[in-house]
Amino acid sequence: MPPSVTPDWTFEREHWRRGYFRVAGVDEAGRGAWAGPVTVAAVLLPGLATEYPFRDSKQLSAAQRETLAAQVREVALSWAVEHAWPEEIDRLNILGATHAAALRALARLDPAPQALVTDYLKLRTALPLSAPPRADALSYSVAAASLLAKTGRDRLMTELDDQFPGYGFAAHKGYGAPAHRAALRELGVSPVHRRSFAPIRALLAPATSLFEAE
Repeated sequence: MPPSVTPDWTFEREHWRRGYFRVAGVDEAGRGAWAGPVTVAAVLLPGLATEYPFRDSKQLSAAQRETLAAQVREVALSWAVEHAWPEEIDRLNILGATHAAALRALARLDPAPQALVTDYLKLRTALPLSAPPRADALSYSVAAASLLAKTGRDRLMTELDDQFPGYGFAAHKGYGAPAHRAALRELGVSPVHRRSFAPIRALLAPATSLFEAE
């Protein structure tokens, strides 16, 4: 997908034609990270096919994301951000935890949505759902949600960097960067790492085996 792609209302219009005018966009941030939460945002924008400057958060600088996220919060009819922390991720698996956080975010929207557009997140819901791939680059509603999810999670990872110094969470946001790998070898696994993820599980395996042998 070229970075110059501009979102529009194509997927929302499919729902509008069926009489569902309150269409919420849903997107997540942090599914592939080794530490910290997966964060899901739900955004209900005003309809009327207004054009917005919102874009997929991955196409923007941190400063641009913060500016546009503030605009999303200002213009949205309703918005919500929810986090699924490592304990929930380890218990439900990453997809299950992402779905649970998405449903919590949607439950907080007021007015309630009548239909959804997600970034390939096929939620179990009674609401009419469109879940195309790369919807964060193609749909205004999902782009708006991507901005809130990304900026919300980035702020949390910066806070976790203060709480757990040495891991570099503020820089790599919990993803498997070389600096993160090196910090794990030196410091071990923190309370905010996802123990069910293979790289973390591998680090814990020797200690687990020793404990079980005793």
